[in-house]
Amino acid sequence: MTIRSCVSPKKRFFYGIHKPNYNVQNLRYHDKIESLGSLDSENSYTNKANFPQTHLQVDGADWIFEIPNPFSFRGSTFIDKEWADNSANNPDHIHLPTKPLLSFCQLLDTEQISPTLLEKLPPPLLLTLATTSTDPVDLCRLAEICCHIQKDSDGTPTGLDYKKNNHGQIRAVITDHALFEAVANNPALPDSYKLVMVLRPGTQGGSEIVGEFEESNKTHVFEYLRRNSYIAGGHYAANMADNAIRYSIDHLSETDMTGMRHLYYQRSFIRLAIQLGIEIDSEQKVYSENSLETLRNKISKKIAAGNTPPFTATLWGWNFGFDYAPTNYRLHASHQQIHQQYAMLPESVECFSGDPQKKVGDMASFGCGDMVAEVMRGYQLEHKSSFFSDYLACIRNNERMDGRNDLEANLIVWEDEHAILFVPKAQTSQWELQLMALQNQNGKTIGNILEADTASRISLNKGIFRAQKALAGLAAKMVTSIEYPKRIGSSGEDGQHLLYSFLPRLPESPGAFSEAQLRYINGHYPEDFAAVCRQQLEKANLY
Repeated sequence: MTIRSCVSPKKRFFYGIHKPNYNVQNLRYHDKIESLGSLDSENSYTNKANFPQTHLQVDGADWIFEIPNPFSFRGSTFIDKEWADNSANNPDHIHLPTKPLLSFCQLLDTEQISPTLLEKLPPPLLLTLATTSTDPVDLCRLAEICCHIQKDSDGTPTGLDYKKNNHGQIRAVITDHALFEAVANNPALPDSYKLVMVLRPGTQGGSEIVGEFEESNKTHVFEYLRRNSYIAGGHYAANMADNAIRYSIDHLSETDMTGMRHLYYQRSFIRLAIQLGIEIDSEQKVYSENSLETLRNKISKKIAAGNTPPFTATLWGWNFGFDYAPTNYRLHASHQQIHQQYAMLPESVECFSGDPQKKVGDMASFGCGDMVAEVMRGYQLEHKSSFFSDYLACIRNNERMDGRNDLEANLIVWEDEHAILFVPKAQTSQWELQLMALQNQNGKTIGNILEADTASRISLNKGIFRAQKALAGLAAKMVTSIEYPKRIGSSGEDGQHLLYSFLPRLPESPGAFSEAQLRYINGHYPEDFAAVCRQQLEKANLY
């Protein structure tokens, strides 16, 4: 077997460069020469160049770098040299524009048009205004259009109208669900409206709150149980509470991040402890860092003694950012309010073939970290070398692909003793960052959160926070973050490092047939993106 990877036992990244020269047989048999208009408002400008009379010889076409992803299951990245050279010479171009101010009501007032025109706009224009307006007046009026809002004598929203549907379920009276979501997720909507529309516990349904993290007036996070989840066995959501509204990374603090991650660690460790028969204090509601570490050590000892829990993989993810197209395509997360989701996955699942009542065996349950383990095994078999040792060496030994020595070659954005934040050589999103766990305080490789001691967990929290801050500093508005963990217990792959990937969605990179083939197109060198990310952390005093 041949592992396609830019990582090599030579401790250097390897990749291909296409330097195309080719000929094209001209098979056209009609000309359709027409005027396109005028050139410089004088001479006629035609499409004659589009209709060559001979065969074509293309010499010196753009070089294309083909970089196999370190992990073969993630395909390859292709960088156009001309685009990347331009970005290297103009690194300030690696930035998205900030959202412009927009007010429809102010426009109506300026043009002396009746304000009732807003209510008469067709639905696609209302949806556009709901996602792009920065005027609270616009958004309050849009909120009144899409749902029934109750107010006190001062006009402050106090709640929504609710009614029972045909199934006896109690639901808010919403007349336009897409508009409701778009308005409620616009950061410029006043908090009083956000509270009654989406933030107050219970407004989004009956999901039970089964945990919380609160630290004085600094942060407050609720942990919701999502019973009937797309993940079998349910998942949990750590949402910023209604008295700690966070709609942007600018407002997110390290304390907030600590709270959300603490609930993830706490829930996962408690679930593992119960599966392994470890007694826990049912009256204890919030574990301190010390008590959480004590519990982690008990679980680790049980597993080291040969005990394996039925659930052996963690699942963690975070969709930050929300948007709706006027065509009713939702472009990212289900809501803007900062939140994270997590669950645990079983080692195996019962297998069936046709008859859902007749089990025919068991099959391995899927977790994305398993694909990392497969790459590691294939790499070891082919190269007789440790994949992650070589990968880390490649990162630290990195050289630029364009041969320039006047620009930075460093892929590392931030690191400490336990974690490293870096730009992958082959980015699957144009602005992808990755965070890799290193070693815990005992010098052991950290493959999952159970192997991360207190200091290591703090480092992971810091790394995730810095990744989001760096991307937000470049005006990224939608970022998907995922975790690639090692399996817990005997099925885990020795030497596997816990890995996080941060994948911004950019306006002109929606994901199309290239990405569906695992071909990722990029317009900059990874080293230049690392440099601008370090600049963002320096600006935020986080470097």
